[in-house]
Amino acid sequence: MSHLSFFWLKHSRDHQVKALESEFCNLVKQSAQQNKLTLPPIPNVLIKLHQLCNNDDTTIHDVADLLLDDPALTATIIRTSNTVLFNRRNVVCNDLLTAVSRLGLLRVRDIATAQTIAELRKSQTENIECNQLLNQSAIRSRLFAGTMALICQTLIKHSEKPLKLEPEKALLTGLLADIGVFSLIYEYLNYLKDGNYLDINIAKFIFKETCTQTSLVVLKEWGFDDDYLEIASNKRMAYSTQQDSPTYLDIARMAHHLLLFKNDDEAIDENDVELDLLGAEVMYELTNLPNEEFHQRVKNIARESGF
Repeated sequence: MSHLSFFWLKHSRDHQVKALESEFCNLVKQSAQQNKLTLPPIPNVLIKLHQLCNNDDTTIHDVADLLLDDPALTATIIRTSNTVLFNRRNVVCNDLLTAVSRLGLLRVRDIATAQTIAELRKSQTENIECNQLLNQSAIRSRLFAGTMALICQTLIKHSEKPLKLEPEKALLTGLLADIGVFSLIYEYLNYLKDGNYLDINIAKFIFKETCTQTSLVVLKEWGFDDDYLEIASNKRMAYSTQQDSPTYLDIARMAHHLLLFKNDDEAIDENDVELDLLGAEVMYELTNLPNEEFHQRVKNIARESGF
């Protein structure tokens, strides 16, 4: 498959052909190419936060002052900064300025975005099928992200040299990998509101076909780095500065393969993943974990991270 989002659907040639021939599919692709996609509906404070984080002159005080306008987001940042995954020194902080200083500006942005998207996944549209898709996206994203963080932790544990990897970033990149699905769903709902009709099953295949491109548009628009872009597209960025191995993309591919294995998914026969000796050791350990223990570890990471 061409990307790592969790909109895996059973193969159906008729649906795929109809999806590719659909007017809606062409509209979505054109919108993505021209950067005219409807971005996920997010609070103004998050929009301003992204603008601040893309400004080199922004300070910790600037971000803290902005977040104070949103008590819920403020509480999220403080709470997350004290979780096991994000608070390695186990020093509790109770004020926003300290939390932002500890996490760093970009990590605060990433956490705020992931939390907002998590809330969006709980939102209800007027379309029952779209609500189900959002719910499925929430479940699969948490599983994917938690598996990425677990693999990252295990790589660090087994590596004989320091790795430039952070389990918390692995988690966040996984949570936002299929962010484009929100734009696709809202484009679809607007398409229906304009008096058009498109069967939801065909729409699902269009979502699968265009999720990669759409996710890239959203993540680029919001200024996320190459690690996020590579995982959303399952492809190395042309000018990526990341030379070390393993990378977050390697971890995402390992997570994808591991979940196929744990779910006894037939697609694993068509899915290859390149591993070095360290990666093979980690995959051997995790594939041999009993399923119950594996899923419990993934759940523990979600709980430890606040997500």
